[in-house]
Amino acid sequence: MWSAGHGQAAGPALVGLLLALFLPGSGGVEPGAGLVTCGSVLKLFNTQHRVRLHSHDIKYGSGSGQQSVTGVEASDDANSYWRIRGGSEGGCPRGSPVRCGQAVRLTHVLTGKNLHTHHFPSPLSNNQEVSAFGEDGEGDDLDLWTVRCSGQHWEREAAVRFQHVGTSVFLSVTGEQYGSPIRGQHEVHGMSSANTHNTWKAMEGIFIKPSVDPSAGHDEL
Repeated sequence: MWSAGHGQAAGPALVGLLLALFLPGSGGVEPGAGLVTCGSVLKLFNTQHRVRLHSHDIKYGSGSGQQSVTGVEASDDANSYWRIRGGSEGGCPRGSPVRCGQAVRLTHVLTGKNLHTHHFPSPLSNNQEVSAFGEDGEGDDLDLWTVRCSGQHWEREAAVRFQHVGTSVFLSVTGEQYGSPIRGQHEVHGMSSANTHNTWKAMEGIFIKPSVDPSAGHDEL
């Protein structure tokens, strides 16, 4: 049986307030070409199954029992916003472009939990369960995901993959859908191979303008 927490999903008005608190003076720019930067808040779109990465205060009824992560088709759902954060203290300064190969945390805006995976089977496909874990953005080392992309930085128009640092699986969707109480939402899980089920694009959100010229300086690989 699924279990719901006491807090229910907030609406778009609260999301707007949260974005303002997270991103004071962010200097958000119009959607289009550009870079994804640390501190930005965005939605992630699976290009194969056309769903957005989503979470909510509903826990898995099996496996870890942690907060569930799913994919939803709706573009306007307030529970699909994630904040890009560093993998360690000072590891992702606000406004710095995210590098290909960099480890980041994806923090769910409305619940403060981090995208997470571990060695539990996912409920529908028996792949690796993906959950949301931690409190107020603080979790553990299993919250780290490496951004896999071509080139030097994560570009907003490019498809990228997220590979889990601790277990090497890729953040994926393969089409299985849940019944009640989250009917129609897609299972999100970890898969061992890179394939069409695990490509994602940055979509709606507030993007921090780059604090430095990404073309200047040298690579730190």
